[in-house]
Amino acid sequence: MLKRLPRPSFRVWLFLLLLALGGLIAWLDPWREPTPGPVPTDEAGEPDYYLKQAQLTRFDAEGRAHQRLESPRLVHTPHDDVTRAVTPLAHLIDREGRLWVASGTEGRLGPGGNPLTLSGDARLFAPEERWQLDTETLHFDANVGHAWSDTPALLQQPPQRMRGERFDAWIHDNRARLTDNVRGHHVPEVAQPEQADAANLEDFTP
Repeated sequence: MLKRLPRPSFRVWLFLLLLALGGLIAWLDPWREPTPGPVPTDEAGEPDYYLKQAQLTRFDAEGRAHQRLESPRLVHTPHDDVTRAVTPLAHLIDREGRLWVASGTEGRLGPGGNPLTLSGDARLFAPEERWQLDTETLHFDANVGHAWSDTPALLQQPPQRMRGERFDAWIHDNRARLTDNVRGHHVPEVAQPEQADAANLEDFTP
């Protein structure tokens, strides 16, 4: 003879239903889009958009990618049409397909996306030519391929290094120039480091 079990009460069914609903919510929660944080503001004003872990690519009139900017955070303010970047890394491609790499603590794209200004430990590196420029502020006009700095700059192309008050580079022509109070240090291959002579240079083309 079978013995019938008592039917669960309404409270038991309600408890089981709430338990199942809680499990479903817990499972769906990781898939839910995080809510955006507060709107960032600074002295430049309130932005209309900002991007995290951004990669911005610019194309020339022929549709070729010639500039790529990577940054953990990009902020655009509409009143001046300026885009500001944190620790930007810029890849610049000249007309011959050569790569130039620029970086800084902060970056600024002017109205219309040009020029690019990098400030705070700014650096321009030419991998193919193996020279590197370090300065405080570096500007780059993508329309003409001109990079320049009006702050003291250190130009290094081992085994030589030079300092000057102004730097210019024309990436399409693969030319660089250091001017104003230029001093150079070159170690001849047959000499010891302490035997190197200082040189005053007005123009340098790697």
